[in-house]
Formats: sequence, structure tokens, C-alpha cells
Amino acid sequence: MSPEPTSVAPAGPSVNRRIMRAAAIVTFFGMTVKVVATAKEFVVAGAFGRSDVMDAFLIAFLVPGLLVNLFSESMNQALIPTLVRVRETEGKMRAQELLSSAMGWMCILLAAGSLGMAAAARIFFPLVVPHFAGPKLLLTEHLFYGLLPMVLLAGIASNCAAVLNTFERFALPALAPVATPLAIIAGALLLAAKLGIWVLVYANVAGAAMHAGLMIWMMQTHGYRFDLHWHKRSEAAREVARQYGPILISGLVASGGLLVDQGMAATLPPGSVSTLVYANRFVSVVLNLLAGAIATAVTPYFSQMVARQDWASCRHTLNTYVKITALVSVPVALTMILGSNLLVRLTYQHGAFGPGDTAAVAPVQAMYAIQLPFFIVSRVFYRYLVSIRKTTLILYCGILNLVLDVLLNLILMRRFGVAGIALATSLWTVSTFVFLGYWAYRLLPPELNRVGGMEGMDRV
Repeated sequence: MSPEPTSVAPAGPSVNRRIMRAAAIVTFFGMTVKVVATAKEFVVAGAFGRSDVMDAFLIAFLVPGLLVNLFSESMNQALIPTLVRVRETEGKMRAQELLSSAMGWMCILLAAGSLGMAAAARIFFPLVVPHFAGPKLLLTEHLFYGLLPMVLLAGIASNCAAVLNTFERFALPALAPVATPLAIIAGALLLAAKLGIWVLVYANVAGAAMHAGLMIWMMQTHGYRFDLHWHKRSEAAREVARQYGPILISGLVASGGLLVDQGMAATLPPGSVSTLVYANRFVSVVLNLLAGAIATAVTPYFSQMVARQDWASCRHTLNTYVKITALVSVPVALTMILGSNLLVRLTYQHGAFGPGDTAAVAPVQAMYAIQLPFFIVSRVFYRYLVSIRKTTLILYCGILNLVLDVLLNLILMRRFGVAGIALATSLWTVSTFVFLGYWAYRLLPPELNRVGGMEGMDRV
């Protein structure tokens, strides 16, 4: 028999202060990582510019990153709410068993996904970038093979960091990813002339290994072992599996959207893929800093509140952080839209990156920046829905977005070129905001109806 829910007094303001502190820590150390990552972009842009080899690397790098997000990040979202509940209601030993089993399956999925993509590379890449010339396509495949070891390493690091967050440990997990851009900067400055584009492959793998090692060590200092062991299948493990499926498929759908954008950009004039990627760099920095910080901060607290069925605190936190994220993100978006040309010129325009490249990248970056407030606020809705285990809604939203992405790309790229692809991304982000916001509030139980509220949600 499962334990009765713990009745606790609403602790919204106290929890919100802790979330704010956690978000500030993640943002600060995340900014440190992004400053180093931005310096890395300067070094890489100066060494390779918008060249064919850079196009090849960016397409090759896309798949390992997608595999990590697909298998590891999906596991984090499915696992953490259940892990917190099991630790609070059944004890640390049961939580360790659940974690060991989940990490074991995650590593199997990452390895299988890597091997599967390696086997399919000669079919996959010609479909994604059919306009790449033969030598450029072959280089893309070879670079992809070299990057595959980082998939397992980055996935393990991500899983360990998510577990550490449940102990309210945010600083080092947020700072540790700096290992990869530091390795790339060192490699590009010292070895680019000798190794060419391959220096980016070796540096990414080395950085991922350092990151994973640090996260494993820190997780073990907090009492969770890095132990890939399969325990007897429990109800908690079945719950994680049920939630993992929709999140995994949703991630696959989202990955399909990224591949669609890159593939459609490849049908445009040469250099369009690089233009799209360079234009998204700074927008991605802001998204990762703000959306990543708020998602990282609210997840363990939402998980705790849902485990205790403390709906008053859930409501207070949801309302508070919708307002805060909107107030922060709208001015940032306007600044990036209006200052896009200046930002690109001051940062990228040196070495092989000239004024013509600035003129191509700046309007695309402005189109991408439109999405900022919608995406960042929607992360609050997203994490609440995951915490109440309504992951099927995440899947439905992802399918809707993929359909919109393809349709909007086809319409807008004819008129605006590569900038139309960026605008399409911003437009379907608005639909995400509306969809997730509607369901988050629709499924939020009445504050005083704790057990009945959860039962009502289970019937939806």
C-alpha cells in the first residue's frame, strides 16, 4: 500500500525564493559557460568561416546532439519526478535501485542509437543534405563517425547533473559543461592548422569525457552511485517507462523539426546552413540561459510539490514564474531584434567572416529572436505538465509543431529565403506557448482538493 500524501501548509513564497535562488545560480554559471562558448565561436568562425568544411561539421554534429537530447534528456524528464517521489516515500535505497536501472537503460539506448545511426549514415545524410557535393557529403559522414563517442559521455553527464539538481545542487552542474568549449578553444588555436576541421571532433569528445567524469564524481559524493545495474522491475520503474515513451517520441519529433530546417536550408544557396546556425547561436545562448535556468530550477521543486500533492504551492509557483519569465524575456527579445546587425558585426565579423556574411546572418537572427518570450514562458508550463506526468500532451504538442514547421517553412522560405525558416520556428513556438499554457491551467487542481484533484487529472 502506498503511503498517504503528506499534508503540508502552502509554502509557495518560500519555495519561490528557493527557485529564484536556484535560477540565479544556474543563470550565473550558465553565463560563464556561454561567455566561454561565445569565445569558442569567435575562434571557430575565424578559423573556418562559412566554409564547406564548416557546413559539413555542423550537419555531422547535429545528429550526436540530437541523440543526447532524444535519449538522455527524455530520461531525465521521465525519471526525476518519480525519483523524487520514491526517495521521499520509500527511501534512498529504493531510489538508488530506480536510478541504477534507469541509467542502465539510458546507456543501452544511447549506444544502440549511436550504432544504428552509424549503420544508417550513408543513407541518412544524402537524404538530409542532398545538395552536398560528393566530397562534402563524405566528409560529413566521417566527421559524424568521429563524434559518436561523445553521445554516451554527454548523456551520462546530463543524467548525473539532473540527479544532483534534486539535492538542490545547481552550481557545479551548471558550470561543468565549460570543459567542452575550453577544449575546443585550445584545440582550434593550437592544432587547427595541422588537423583542420577534425580538431573540432577531437576537442568535443575530450570535453565530453571531462564533463562526464566530473558529474559522476560529484553525484557519488552526494550518495548516489554510478551503478548500471538492473533491479527487479517495480511500479516506479514501470511509471518511468510509461512517461519515457511519449517524451522520447516527442523528442524524436522535435529532432525531426531541426533536421527539416537544416535540410531545407541546404536546398538554398551555398552557405545557407552555416547562416542558419550562426544566426541561431546567440538566440540559443539566451534560450539556454533563461529557459534552461528556469526549467532546471523549477523541476525538482515541482516534483516535490506534486509528490506531496501541494497544489496551492503549484499554483503559486506557476503564476509567479509565468510573470517573471515574461517580464525578463520580452525586453531581451526586443533588444536582440533591434540590435541584431550590430551584435553580429561586433562578434562574428573578423577573419573569414566578412561584411557580406554579417548582412546575411543578421536578419535571420532577428527572426529567430521573436520566439524568445514564448519559448521561455512555455518552459514553466512544460515542466509542470511533466511533473504531473501528462507527457502525452507534450507528444501531441510536438506533432503539431512539426506539421507547422514544415508548412511554414515551405511558405516563408519562398519569400524570405533562409530568414523564412527562422521565422517559421518563431511562429510555431507561439503555438507551443498557447497549447502548453492552456493544458497547464486546465489540469491544475483546485487548491483545497488535493487527492481528488490528482484523481481528476488521471481521468483526463
